[in-house]
Amino acid sequence: MEIFFNYINTGNYNLARTSLNNLPNKELKTELNIFLDIVHLGIFPKNYKKSNSKNPFSLQNNISTLNNGLYDYLKKGNEISAFKIFKKSLEIAKKRNDKLLIRESIKFILEIYERFNMMIEDTSYKYFINECKKNTTNTLDNQICTFYEYRITQRYFYRTPEEIKNYYVKANKFIDKSSPEFLKAKLDLTNSAYHQLVTKDIDSSHIYLTNSINILKNLDGYFENERLQAAIINNAVLQFKKGLLQKSEISLNNIKIKKDGYLFKLLRTYLHFWKYKLYKTKGDSTKSLYYYNKYLINELKNNQAKNLQIVSEYETKFQTAEKEKQILIEQQKKKRNQNIAIGLGGSLFLGSVIAILIYRNTKRKQRIAEQEREIEIQKTEKLLREQELTAIDAMISGQEKERQRLANDLHDNLGSTLATVKLHFDHLKNNRNNPKVENIEELYSKTNNLLDEAYQKVRTIAHEKNSGVMAKQGLLPAVRNLAKKASNGNRLQIEVQDYGLNERLDNALEISIFRIIQELITNTIKHADASEIGISLTNHDSLLNIIVEDNGKGFNAKVLPEKDGMGLKSIEKRIEHLEGTFEIDSTIGKGTNIIINIPI
Repeated sequence: MEIFFNYINTGNYNLARTSLNNLPNKELKTELNIFLDIVHLGIFPKNYKKSNSKNPFSLQNNISTLNNGLYDYLKKGNEISAFKIFKKSLEIAKKRNDKLLIRESIKFILEIYERFNMMIEDTSYKYFINECKKNTTNTLDNQICTFYEYRITQRYFYRTPEEIKNYYVKANKFIDKSSPEFLKAKLDLTNSAYHQLVTKDIDSSHIYLTNSINILKNLDGYFENERLQAAIINNAVLQFKKGLLQKSEISLNNIKIKKDGYLFKLLRTYLHFWKYKLYKTKGDSTKSLYYYNKYLINELKNNQAKNLQIVSEYETKFQTAEKEKQILIEQQKKKRNQNIAIGLGGSLFLGSVIAILIYRNTKRKQRIAEQEREIEIQKTEKLLREQELTAIDAMISGQEKERQRLANDLHDNLGSTLATVKLHFDHLKNNRNNPKVENIEELYSKTNNLLDEAYQKVRTIAHEKNSGVMAKQGLLPAVRNLAKKASNGNRLQIEVQDYGLNERLDNALEISIFRIIQELITNTIKHADASEIGISLTNHDSLLNIIVEDNGKGFNAKVLPEKDGMGLKSIEKRIEHLEGTFEIDSTIGKGTNIIINIPI
Protein backbone atom coordinates (compact mmCIF):
# COMPACT_ATOMS: atom_id res chain seq x y z
CA MET A 1 0.00 0.00 0.00
CA GLU A 2 2.83 2.38 0.88
CA ILE A 3 4.37 1.85 -2.57
CA PHE A 4 1.03 2.34 -4.36
CA PHE A 5 0.26 5.68 -2.69
CA ASN A 6 3.86 6.84 -3.03
CA TYR A 7 3.53 6.36 -6.81
CA ILE A 8 0.23 8.31 -6.71
CA ASN A 9 1.72 11.24 -4.77
CA THR A 10 4.73 11.44 -7.10
CA GLY A 11 2.59 11.31 -10.28
CA ASN A 12 3.74 7.82 -11.39
CA TYR A 13 0.25 6.56 -12.14
CA ASN A 14 1.25 3.76 -14.54
CA LEU A 15 3.67 2.32 -11.97
CA ALA A 16 0.90 2.55 -9.38
CA ARG A 17 -1.38 0.49 -11.65
CA THR A 18 1.37 -2.07 -12.28
CA SER A 19 1.96 -2.45 -8.53
CA LEU A 20 -1.61 -3.81 -8.16
CA ASN A 21 -1.06 -6.75 -10.52
CA ASN A 22 0.00 -9.20 -7.82
CA LEU A 23 -2.49 -8.09 -5.17
CA PRO A 24 -4.32 -11.26 -4.01
CA ASN A 25 -7.40 -9.55 -2.52
CA LYS A 26 -9.68 -8.99 -5.55
CA GLU A 27 -12.17 -6.72 -3.74
CA LEU A 28 -9.39 -4.49 -2.42
CA LYS A 29 -7.75 -4.48 -5.87
CA THR A 30 -11.05 -3.32 -7.41
CA GLU A 31 -11.37 -0.41 -4.94
CA LEU A 32 -7.76 0.68 -5.55
CA ASN A 33 -8.28 0.60 -9.33
CA ILE A 34 -11.39 2.78 -8.91
CA PHE A 35 -9.34 5.21 -6.82
CA LEU A 36 -6.62 5.27 -9.49
CA ASP A 37 -9.12 5.78 -12.33
CA ILE A 38 -10.52 8.84 -10.53
CA VAL A 39 -7.28 10.62 -9.62
CA HIS A 40 -5.45 9.68 -12.83
CA LEU A 41 -8.07 9.71 -15.60
CA GLY A 42 -11.06 11.43 -14.01
CA ILE A 43 -13.17 8.34 -14.74
CA PHE A 44 -15.99 7.81 -12.25
CA PRO A 45 -17.91 4.54 -11.86
CA LYS A 46 -21.60 4.78 -12.69
CA ASN A 47 -23.83 4.80 -9.60
CA TYR A 48 -20.90 4.06 -7.33
CA LYS A 49 -21.83 1.97 -4.30
CA LYS A 50 -19.72 1.64 -1.21
CA SER A 51 -18.05 -1.69 -0.40
CA ASN A 52 -20.12 -4.27 1.48
CA SER A 53 -17.21 -5.37 3.65
CA LYS A 54 -18.44 -7.08 6.84
CA ASN A 55 -15.70 -5.38 8.86
CA PRO A 56 -16.40 -1.61 8.95
CA PHE A 57 -12.78 -0.94 9.91
CA SER A 58 -11.16 -3.06 7.20
CA LEU A 59 -8.61 -1.69 4.72
CA GLN A 60 -11.03 -2.42 1.89
CA ASN A 61 -13.80 -0.40 3.56
CA ASN A 62 -11.36 2.45 4.25
CA ILE A 63 -10.41 2.73 0.55
CA SER A 64 -14.08 2.39 -0.47
CA THR A 65 -15.01 5.29 1.84
CA LEU A 66 -12.29 7.44 0.21
CA ASN A 67 -13.71 6.58 -3.23
CA ASN A 68 -17.20 7.47 -2.06
CA GLY A 69 -15.94 10.88 -0.88
CA LEU A 70 -14.13 11.51 -4.19
CA TYR A 71 -17.29 10.60 -6.11
CA ASP A 72 -19.46 13.04 -4.12
CA TYR A 73 -16.83 15.79 -4.37
CA LEU A 74 -15.46 15.55 -7.90
CA LYS A 75 -18.47 14.07 -9.70
CA LYS A 76 -21.54 15.33 -7.81
CA GLY A 77 -20.00 18.55 -6.48
CA ASN A 78 -21.45 18.02 -3.02
CA GLU A 79 -18.69 19.51 -0.86
CA ILE A 80 -20.51 19.09 2.46
CA SER A 81 -21.30 15.41 1.86
CA ALA A 82 -17.76 14.73 0.63
CA PHE A 83 -16.31 16.50 3.67
CA LYS A 84 -18.33 14.26 6.01
CA ILE A 85 -17.32 11.12 4.10
CA PHE A 86 -13.62 12.04 4.16
CA LYS A 87 -13.91 12.62 7.92
CA LYS A 88 -15.47 9.14 8.22
CA SER A 89 -12.51 7.74 6.28
CA LEU A 90 -10.20 9.56 8.69
CA GLU A 91 -12.00 8.01 11.68
CA ILE A 92 -11.68 4.51 10.17
CA ALA A 93 -7.97 5.04 9.48
CA LYS A 94 -7.43 6.24 13.07
CA LYS A 95 -9.22 3.16 14.39
CA ARG A 96 -6.88 1.04 12.27
CA ASN A 97 -3.87 3.14 13.31
CA ASP A 98 -3.09 3.47 9.59
CA LYS A 99 -0.96 6.60 9.22
CA LEU A 100 -0.91 6.31 5.42
CA LEU A 101 -4.71 6.47 5.03
CA ILE A 102 -4.93 9.07 7.81
CA ARG A 103 -2.75 11.31 5.61
CA GLU A 104 -4.70 10.50 2.42
CA SER A 105 -8.04 11.28 4.11
CA ILE A 106 -6.68 14.57 5.47
CA LYS A 107 -5.20 15.45 2.07
CA PHE A 108 -8.63 15.36 0.39
CA ILE A 109 -10.22 17.27 3.30
CA LEU A 110 -7.59 19.98 2.75
CA GLU A 111 -8.34 19.91 -1.00
CA ILE A 112 -11.92 20.94 -0.13
CA TYR A 113 -10.66 23.67 2.22
CA GLU A 114 -8.33 24.90 -0.52
CA ARG A 115 -11.26 25.60 -2.84
CA PHE A 116 -13.80 27.09 -0.42
CA ASN A 117 -14.64 30.60 -1.59
CA MET A 118 -16.20 32.17 1.52
CA MET A 119 -13.97 31.18 4.45
CA ILE A 120 -12.01 34.39 5.06
CA GLU A 121 -10.02 34.20 8.33
CA ASP A 122 -11.40 30.75 9.18
CA THR A 123 -8.97 28.64 11.26
CA SER A 124 -10.74 25.27 11.55
CA TYR A 125 -8.40 23.82 8.91
CA LYS A 126 -5.48 24.07 11.36
CA TYR A 127 -6.74 20.99 13.21
CA PHE A 128 -6.31 18.91 10.05
CA ILE A 129 -2.88 20.47 9.35
CA ASN A 130 -1.73 19.42 12.82
CA GLU A 131 -3.15 15.92 12.33
CA CYS A 132 -1.31 15.72 9.01
CA LYS A 133 2.00 16.67 10.66
CA LYS A 134 1.53 14.18 13.49
CA ASN A 135 1.14 11.28 11.04
CA THR A 136 4.03 11.94 8.65
CA THR A 137 6.60 9.18 8.09
CA ASN A 138 8.98 10.70 5.53
CA THR A 139 10.16 13.94 3.92
CA LEU A 140 7.50 13.91 1.18
CA ASP A 141 4.71 13.67 3.79
CA ASN A 142 6.15 16.70 5.60
CA GLN A 143 6.43 18.65 2.33
CA ILE A 144 2.77 17.95 1.47
CA CYS A 145 1.58 19.09 4.93
CA THR A 146 3.76 22.22 4.69
CA PHE A 147 2.34 23.08 1.26
CA TYR A 148 -1.32 22.83 2.34
CA GLU A 149 -0.62 24.94 5.43
CA TYR A 150 0.92 27.67 3.22
CA ARG A 151 -1.73 27.45 0.50
CA ILE A 152 -4.82 27.52 2.72
CA THR A 153 -3.42 30.16 5.09
CA GLN A 154 -2.74 32.40 2.09
CA ARG A 155 -6.24 31.82 0.73
CA TYR A 156 -7.95 32.76 4.00
CA PHE A 157 -5.57 35.45 5.30
CA TYR A 158 -4.41 37.25 2.13
CA ARG A 159 -5.57 40.54 3.65
CA THR A 160 -3.11 40.15 6.56
CA PRO A 161 0.37 39.71 5.01
CA GLU A 162 2.09 39.19 8.36
CA GLU A 163 0.08 35.95 8.74
CA ILE A 164 1.38 34.58 5.44
CA LYS A 165 5.03 35.61 5.12
CA ASN A 166 6.44 32.97 7.49
CA TYR A 167 4.54 30.20 5.71
CA TYR A 168 5.79 31.50 2.35
CA VAL A 169 9.42 31.34 3.52
CA LYS A 170 8.99 27.92 5.18
CA ALA A 171 7.30 26.27 2.17
CA ASN A 172 9.86 27.59 -0.34
CA LYS A 173 12.71 26.40 1.88
CA PHE A 174 11.25 22.95 2.53
CA ILE A 175 9.99 22.10 -0.99
CA ASP A 176 13.10 21.83 -3.17
CA LYS A 177 14.33 20.48 -6.49
CA SER A 178 14.01 16.87 -5.30
CA SER A 179 10.28 17.26 -4.61
CA PRO A 180 7.67 15.76 -7.00
CA GLU A 181 6.95 17.86 -10.10
CA PHE A 182 3.27 18.37 -9.28
CA LEU A 183 4.10 19.61 -5.78
CA LYS A 184 6.62 22.09 -7.21
CA ALA A 185 4.06 23.27 -9.79
CA LYS A 186 1.42 23.85 -7.09
CA LEU A 187 3.99 25.74 -5.01
CA ASP A 188 4.83 28.00 -7.97
CA LEU A 189 1.12 28.59 -8.60
CA THR A 190 0.63 29.54 -4.93
CA ASN A 191 3.71 31.78 -4.98
CA SER A 192 2.23 33.55 -8.00
CA ALA A 193 -0.96 34.23 -6.06
CA TYR A 194 1.14 35.39 -3.06
CA HIS A 195 2.92 38.05 -5.10
CA GLN A 196 -0.27 39.04 -6.90
CA LEU A 197 -2.43 39.46 -3.78
CA VAL A 198 0.04 40.18 -0.97
CA THR A 199 3.21 41.87 -2.28
CA LYS A 200 1.45 43.31 -5.39
CA ASP A 201 4.57 42.35 -7.40
CA ILE A 202 2.93 41.40 -10.71
CA ASP A 203 6.26 40.64 -12.46
CA SER A 204 7.30 38.09 -9.81
CA SER A 205 3.79 36.64 -9.93
CA HIS A 206 4.12 36.17 -13.70
CA ILE A 207 7.52 34.42 -13.37
CA TYR A 208 6.17 31.86 -10.90
CA LEU A 209 3.04 31.35 -12.99
CA THR A 210 5.08 30.68 -16.14
CA ASN A 211 7.20 28.12 -14.27
CA SER A 212 4.06 26.39 -13.03
CA ILE A 213 2.51 26.19 -16.52
CA ASN A 214 5.73 24.78 -18.02
CA ILE A 215 5.77 21.99 -15.42
CA LEU A 216 2.04 21.19 -15.59
CA LYS A 217 2.07 20.85 -19.39
CA ASN A 218 4.20 17.72 -19.02
CA LEU A 219 2.15 16.06 -16.26
CA ASP A 220 -0.70 13.60 -16.41
CA GLY A 221 -3.60 13.30 -13.96
CA TYR A 222 -7.02 14.68 -13.06
CA PHE A 223 -5.82 17.19 -10.46
CA GLU A 224 -2.76 18.06 -12.56
CA ASN A 225 -4.96 18.94 -15.56
CA GLU A 226 -7.29 21.01 -13.37
CA ARG A 227 -4.35 23.02 -11.98
CA LEU A 228 -3.01 23.56 -15.53
CA GLN A 229 -6.33 25.07 -16.63
CA ALA A 230 -6.35 27.25 -13.49
CA ALA A 231 -2.81 28.45 -14.23
CA ILE A 232 -3.68 29.34 -17.84
CA ILE A 233 -6.70 31.37 -16.65
CA ASN A 234 -4.51 33.12 -14.08
CA ASN A 235 -2.02 33.99 -16.82
CA ALA A 236 -4.78 35.77 -18.75
CA VAL A 237 -5.85 37.50 -15.53
CA LEU A 238 -2.30 38.81 -15.01
CA GLN A 239 -2.35 40.21 -18.55
CA PHE A 240 -5.61 41.96 -17.67
CA LYS A 241 -4.13 43.41 -14.47
CA LYS A 242 -1.11 44.67 -16.42
CA GLY A 243 -3.48 46.56 -18.70
CA LEU A 244 -2.86 44.28 -21.72
CA LEU A 245 -6.56 44.03 -22.51
CA GLN A 246 -6.18 42.77 -26.09
CA LYS A 247 -3.80 39.96 -25.07
CA SER A 248 -5.99 39.08 -22.13
CA GLU A 249 -9.09 38.87 -24.35
CA ILE A 250 -7.33 36.56 -26.81
CA SER A 251 -6.01 34.36 -23.98
CA LEU A 252 -9.38 34.11 -22.22
CA ASN A 253 -11.26 33.29 -25.44
CA ASN A 254 -8.71 30.60 -26.36
CA ILE A 255 -9.32 28.72 -23.12
CA LYS A 256 -11.58 25.71 -23.71
CA ILE A 257 -12.42 23.67 -20.62
CA LYS A 258 -13.61 20.35 -22.02
CA LYS A 259 -13.39 18.03 -19.01
CA ASP A 260 -16.39 17.32 -16.80
CA GLY A 261 -16.50 17.26 -13.03
CA TYR A 262 -17.09 19.72 -10.24
CA LEU A 263 -13.60 21.26 -10.18
CA PHE A 264 -13.79 22.07 -13.88
CA LYS A 265 -17.24 23.61 -13.38
CA LEU A 266 -15.68 25.90 -10.79
CA LEU A 267 -13.00 26.86 -13.34
CA ARG A 268 -15.68 27.70 -15.93
CA THR A 269 -17.32 29.98 -13.37
CA TYR A 270 -13.93 31.58 -12.68
CA LEU A 271 -13.36 32.05 -16.44
CA HIS A 272 -16.76 33.70 -16.95
CA PHE A 273 -16.09 36.09 -14.05
CA TRP A 274 -12.87 37.39 -15.60
CA LYS A 275 -14.45 37.70 -19.03
CA TYR A 276 -17.13 39.81 -17.39
CA LYS A 277 -14.45 41.97 -15.71
CA LEU A 278 -12.52 42.31 -19.00
CA TYR A 279 -15.51 43.41 -21.12
CA LYS A 280 -16.76 45.71 -18.38
CA THR A 281 -13.35 47.44 -18.42
CA LYS A 282 -13.43 47.65 -22.23
CA GLY A 283 -16.91 49.20 -22.09
CA ASP A 284 -18.64 46.36 -23.98
CA SER A 285 -21.83 46.23 -21.89
CA THR A 286 -23.50 43.46 -23.96
CA LYS A 287 -20.68 40.94 -23.54
CA SER A 288 -20.07 42.09 -19.99
CA LEU A 289 -23.69 41.43 -19.07
CA TYR A 290 -23.67 38.13 -20.97
CA TYR A 291 -20.68 36.76 -19.05
CA TYR A 292 -21.85 38.21 -15.77
CA ASN A 293 -25.10 36.33 -16.28
CA LYS A 294 -23.24 33.07 -17.01
CA TYR A 295 -21.02 33.66 -13.97
CA LEU A 296 -24.03 34.19 -11.70
CA ILE A 297 -25.82 31.12 -13.07
CA ASN A 298 -22.81 28.87 -12.47
CA GLU A 299 -22.11 30.41 -9.06
CA LEU A 300 -25.68 29.86 -7.93
CA LYS A 301 -25.75 26.31 -9.32
CA ASN A 302 -22.53 25.45 -7.55
CA ASN A 303 -23.27 27.05 -4.19
CA GLN A 304 -26.92 28.18 -3.84
CA ALA A 305 -29.48 25.63 -5.06
CA LYS A 306 -32.27 27.41 -3.18
CA ASN A 307 -31.93 30.41 -5.48
CA LEU A 308 -32.80 28.43 -8.63
CA GLN A 309 -36.06 30.38 -9.10
CA ILE A 310 -34.18 33.71 -9.00
CA VAL A 311 -31.76 32.42 -11.64
CA SER A 312 -34.66 31.33 -13.86
CA GLU A 313 -36.32 34.76 -13.68
CA TYR A 314 -33.02 36.48 -14.37
CA GLU A 315 -32.41 34.21 -17.39
CA THR A 316 -35.88 34.99 -18.82
CA LYS A 317 -35.33 38.71 -18.59
CA PHE A 318 -31.93 38.39 -20.21
CA GLN A 319 -33.53 36.85 -23.37
CA THR A 320 -35.10 40.22 -24.19
CA ALA A 321 -31.91 42.19 -23.48
CA GLU A 322 -31.15 42.82 -27.19
CA LYS A 323 -34.53 44.54 -27.75
CA GLU A 324 -34.64 46.77 -24.73
CA LYS A 325 -31.05 46.62 -23.64
CA GLN A 326 -30.55 49.84 -21.72
CA ILE A 327 -33.91 49.78 -19.91
CA LEU A 328 -33.68 46.09 -19.11
CA ILE A 329 -30.10 46.44 -17.86
CA GLU A 330 -31.21 49.04 -15.33
CA GLN A 331 -34.20 46.92 -14.27
CA GLN A 332 -32.03 43.84 -13.89
CA LYS A 333 -29.41 45.73 -11.89
CA LYS A 334 -32.11 47.11 -9.60
CA LYS A 335 -33.76 43.71 -9.05
CA ARG A 336 -30.41 42.01 -8.63
CA ASN A 337 -29.36 44.59 -6.05
CA GLN A 338 -32.64 44.11 -4.21
CA ASN A 339 -32.22 40.33 -4.20
CA ILE A 340 -28.63 40.64 -3.04
CA ALA A 341 -29.60 43.09 -0.32
CA ILE A 342 -32.43 40.82 0.88
CA GLY A 343 -30.17 37.78 0.70
CA LEU A 344 -27.34 39.52 2.50
CA GLY A 345 -29.68 40.90 5.15
CA GLY A 346 -31.26 37.49 5.78
CA SER A 347 -27.88 35.77 5.76
CA LEU A 348 -26.46 38.38 8.12
CA PHE A 349 -29.34 37.95 10.55
CA LEU A 350 -29.24 34.16 10.40
CA GLY A 351 -25.45 34.18 10.66
CA SER A 352 -25.62 36.50 13.68
CA VAL A 353 -28.12 34.24 15.46
CA ILE A 354 -26.04 31.16 14.73
CA ALA A 355 -22.83 32.92 15.80
CA ILE A 356 -24.42 33.98 19.12
CA LEU A 357 -25.66 30.45 19.79
CA ILE A 358 -22.30 28.95 18.91
CA TYR A 359 -20.50 31.52 21.06
CA ARG A 360 -22.73 30.83 24.06
CA ASN A 361 -22.40 27.06 23.63
CA THR A 362 -18.62 27.34 23.29
CA LYS A 363 -18.35 29.48 26.42
CA ARG A 364 -20.51 27.02 28.34
CA LYS A 365 -18.32 24.10 27.24
CA GLN A 366 -15.21 26.07 28.15
CA ARG A 367 -16.57 26.74 31.64
CA ILE A 368 -17.43 23.07 32.13
CA ALA A 369 -14.02 21.99 30.84
CA GLU A 370 -12.27 24.48 33.12
CA GLN A 371 -14.26 23.26 36.13
CA GLU A 372 -13.43 19.64 35.31
CA ARG A 373 -9.78 20.57 34.93
CA GLU A 374 -9.75 22.36 38.31
CA ILE A 375 -11.34 19.31 39.96
CA GLU A 376 -8.74 17.06 38.33
CA ILE A 377 -5.92 19.33 39.52
CA GLN A 378 -7.32 19.35 43.07
CA LYS A 379 -7.52 15.55 43.05
CA THR A 380 -3.94 15.32 41.81
CA GLU A 381 -2.71 17.81 44.42
CA LYS A 382 -4.45 15.86 47.18
CA LEU A 383 -2.90 12.64 45.93
CA LEU A 384 0.55 14.25 45.83
CA ARG A 385 0.18 15.63 49.36
CA GLU A 386 -0.92 12.22 50.65
CA GLN A 387 2.00 10.64 48.84
CA GLU A 388 4.34 13.22 50.40
CA LEU A 389 3.09 12.42 53.91
CA THR A 390 3.34 8.69 53.24
CA ALA A 391 6.90 9.04 51.95
CA ILE A 392 7.97 11.23 54.88
CA ASP A 393 6.34 8.85 57.39
CA ALA A 394 8.16 5.96 55.75
CA MET A 395 11.48 7.83 55.92
CA ILE A 396 10.94 8.81 59.58
CA SER A 397 9.97 5.20 60.37
CA GLY A 398 13.13 4.08 58.63
CA GLN A 399 15.15 6.51 60.73
CA GLU A 400 13.62 5.18 63.96
CA LYS A 401 14.28 1.58 62.93
CA GLU A 402 17.86 2.51 62.04
CA ARG A 403 18.35 4.13 65.44
CA GLN A 404 16.89 1.08 67.19
CA ARG A 405 19.20 -1.18 65.20
CA LEU A 406 22.19 0.98 66.18
CA ALA A 407 21.15 0.87 69.85
CA ASN A 408 20.86 -2.95 69.69
CA ASP A 409 24.26 -3.25 68.00
CA LEU A 410 25.88 -1.02 70.60
CA HIS A 411 24.29 -2.94 73.47
CA ASP A 412 24.60 -6.53 72.23
CA ASN A 413 27.82 -6.38 70.30
CA LEU A 414 30.03 -3.46 71.28
CA GLY A 415 28.70 -3.41 74.87
CA SER A 416 29.80 -6.94 75.65
CA THR A 417 33.27 -6.27 74.26
CA LEU A 418 33.70 -3.10 76.31
CA ALA A 419 32.43 -4.91 79.46
CA THR A 420 35.14 -7.54 79.01
CA VAL A 421 37.76 -4.82 78.55
CA LYS A 422 36.57 -3.18 81.80
CA LEU A 423 36.96 -6.48 83.69
CA HIS A 424 40.53 -6.86 82.40
CA PHE A 425 41.40 -3.31 83.41
CA ASP A 426 39.92 -3.79 86.91
CA HIS A 427 41.91 -6.99 87.33
CA LEU A 428 45.13 -5.25 86.19
CA LYS A 429 44.42 -2.27 88.48
CA ASN A 430 43.87 -4.43 91.54
CA ASN A 431 46.93 -6.64 90.98
CA ARG A 432 49.46 -4.35 89.43
CA ASN A 433 51.80 -4.62 92.50
CA ASN A 434 51.06 -8.26 93.37
CA PRO A 435 54.06 -10.38 92.36
CA LYS A 436 52.09 -13.55 92.81
CA VAL A 437 49.78 -12.86 89.87
CA GLU A 438 50.89 -14.67 86.72
CA ASN A 439 50.33 -13.91 83.02
CA ILE A 440 50.19 -10.12 83.44
CA GLU A 441 51.69 -9.60 79.97
CA GLU A 442 49.17 -11.97 78.38
CA LEU A 443 46.34 -10.04 80.06
CA TYR A 444 47.69 -6.75 78.63
CA SER A 445 47.80 -8.33 75.15
CA LYS A 446 44.20 -9.61 75.39
CA THR A 447 42.98 -6.22 76.59
CA ASN A 448 44.72 -4.50 73.68
CA ASN A 449 43.14 -6.96 71.19
CA LEU A 450 39.69 -6.32 72.68
CA LEU A 451 40.15 -2.56 72.23
CA ASP A 452 41.12 -3.12 68.57
CA GLU A 453 38.03 -5.28 68.15
CA ALA A 454 35.80 -2.57 69.69
CA TYR A 455 37.32 0.03 67.38
CA GLN A 456 36.59 -2.10 64.29
CA LYS A 457 32.98 -2.65 65.42
CA VAL A 458 32.49 1.12 65.77
CA ARG A 459 33.77 1.63 62.21
CA THR A 460 31.51 -1.15 60.89
CA ILE A 461 28.43 0.37 62.51
CA ALA A 462 29.27 3.83 61.09
CA HIS A 463 29.79 2.35 57.59
CA GLU A 464 26.43 0.50 57.72
CA LYS A 465 24.77 3.74 58.82
CA ASN A 466 25.92 5.62 55.73
CA SER A 467 26.12 3.06 52.94
CA GLY A 468 24.94 -0.35 53.90
CA VAL A 469 21.27 -0.07 52.88
CA MET A 470 20.33 -0.23 49.16
CA ALA A 471 18.10 2.46 47.63
CA LYS A 472 15.14 0.09 47.55
CA GLN A 473 14.05 1.62 50.86
CA GLY A 474 15.02 5.27 50.20
CA LEU A 475 14.58 8.15 47.72
CA LEU A 476 14.29 6.20 44.46
CA PRO A 477 11.30 3.96 45.41
CA ALA A 478 9.58 7.01 46.91
CA VAL A 479 9.95 8.92 43.60
CA ARG A 480 8.79 5.88 41.59
CA ASN A 481 5.74 5.50 43.82
CA LEU A 482 5.01 9.23 43.40
CA ALA A 483 5.21 8.91 39.59
CA LYS A 484 2.93 5.89 39.62
CA LYS A 485 0.30 7.62 41.78
CA ALA A 486 0.41 10.90 39.80
CA SER A 487 0.16 9.22 36.36
CA ASN A 488 -3.34 9.42 34.96
CA GLY A 489 -3.97 6.92 32.16
CA ASN A 490 -3.52 8.41 28.68
CA ARG A 491 -3.78 11.99 30.00
CA LEU A 492 -0.47 11.95 31.88
CA GLN A 493 2.41 9.48 31.90
CA ILE A 494 5.38 9.94 34.25
CA GLU A 495 8.56 7.92 33.63
CA VAL A 496 11.45 7.60 36.13
CA GLN A 497 14.99 6.62 35.11
CA ASP A 498 18.03 6.20 37.39
CA TYR A 499 21.73 5.48 37.09
CA GLY A 500 24.29 4.90 39.81
CA LEU A 501 21.87 5.20 42.76
CA ASN A 502 23.03 1.98 44.40
CA GLU A 503 23.45 3.46 47.86
CA ARG A 504 21.13 5.45 50.07
CA LEU A 505 21.76 9.15 50.72
CA ASP A 506 21.51 11.07 53.97
CA ASN A 507 17.89 11.03 55.17
CA ALA A 508 17.58 14.82 55.39
CA LEU A 509 18.98 15.19 51.87
CA GLU A 510 16.61 12.49 50.54
CA ILE A 511 13.60 14.30 52.01
CA SER A 512 14.71 17.64 50.51
CA ILE A 513 15.24 16.11 47.05
CA PHE A 514 11.90 14.30 47.23
CA ARG A 515 10.10 17.53 48.15
CA ILE A 516 11.75 19.36 45.24
CA ILE A 517 10.80 16.66 42.71
CA GLN A 518 7.27 16.50 44.09
CA GLU A 519 6.78 20.26 43.81
CA LEU A 520 8.13 20.27 40.22
CA ILE A 521 5.63 17.54 39.25
CA THR A 522 2.81 19.48 40.96
CA ASN A 523 3.72 22.69 39.09
CA THR A 524 3.85 20.79 35.77
CA ILE A 525 0.42 19.21 36.32
CA LYS A 526 -1.14 22.53 37.35
CA HIS A 527 0.33 24.83 34.74
CA ALA A 528 2.00 23.01 31.80
CA ASP A 529 -0.90 21.02 30.23
CA ALA A 530 1.63 18.23 29.63
CA SER A 531 0.87 14.60 28.70
CA GLU A 532 4.38 13.26 29.42
CA ILE A 533 6.84 13.93 32.27
CA GLY A 534 10.31 12.39 32.47
CA ILE A 535 12.38 12.22 35.69
CA SER A 536 16.06 11.23 35.52
CA LEU A 537 18.33 10.75 38.57
CA THR A 538 22.04 10.10 37.96
CA ASN A 539 24.85 9.73 40.54
CA HIS A 540 28.16 10.71 38.93
CA ASP A 541 31.40 11.48 40.76
CA SER A 542 29.67 12.47 44.04
CA LEU A 543 27.24 14.71 42.13
CA LEU A 544 23.51 13.92 41.90
CA ASN A 545 22.06 15.10 38.57
CA ILE A 546 18.27 15.47 38.40
CA ILE A 547 16.43 16.24 35.14
CA VAL A 548 12.65 16.86 35.07
CA GLU A 549 11.27 17.41 31.56
CA ASP A 550 7.77 17.69 30.07
CA ASN A 551 6.09 18.22 26.69
CA GLY A 552 3.76 20.96 27.94
CA LYS A 553 3.15 24.51 26.74
CA GLY A 554 6.37 25.98 28.16
CA PHE A 555 6.94 29.52 29.46
CA ASN A 556 9.37 32.41 29.41
CA ALA A 557 12.30 31.06 31.44
CA LYS A 558 13.75 34.55 31.91
CA VAL A 559 10.87 35.43 34.26
CA LEU A 560 10.21 32.69 36.82
CA PRO A 561 6.46 32.59 37.59
CA GLU A 562 5.50 32.83 41.26
CA LYS A 563 2.71 30.39 42.04
CA ASP A 564 1.20 28.85 45.18
CA GLY A 565 3.42 26.54 47.24
CA MET A 566 7.20 26.58 46.97
CA GLY A 567 7.31 28.11 43.49
CA LEU A 568 10.28 27.81 41.17
CA LYS A 569 12.14 30.62 42.95
CA SER A 570 11.73 28.86 46.30
CA ILE A 571 12.98 25.61 44.76
CA GLU A 572 15.97 27.49 43.40
CA LYS A 573 16.81 28.90 46.86
CA ARG A 574 16.44 25.46 48.46
CA ILE A 575 18.89 24.02 45.92
CA GLU A 576 21.32 26.89 46.56
CA HIS A 577 21.14 26.01 50.28
CA LEU A 578 22.19 22.47 49.31
CA GLU A 579 25.11 24.07 47.37
CA GLY A 580 23.61 22.85 44.11
CA THR A 581 22.79 24.44 40.74
CA PHE A 582 19.39 25.00 39.10
CA GLU A 583 18.82 25.57 35.37
CA ILE A 584 15.60 26.00 33.33
CA ASP A 585 15.36 25.45 29.57
CA SER A 586 11.83 26.20 28.33
CA THR A 587 10.40 27.02 24.90
CA ILE A 588 6.81 28.21 24.54
CA GLY A 589 4.79 25.50 22.80
CA LYS A 590 7.56 22.86 23.09
CA GLY A 591 7.85 22.04 26.80
CA THR A 592 10.29 22.57 29.67
CA ASN A 593 13.56 20.97 30.89
CA ILE A 594 14.74 21.58 34.48
CA ILE A 595 18.30 20.48 35.32
CA ILE A 596 19.48 20.24 38.93
CA ASN A 597 22.98 19.28 40.20
CA ILE A 598 23.47 18.61 43.95
CA PRO A 599 26.76 17.51 45.58
CA ILE A 600 26.40 14.41 47.77
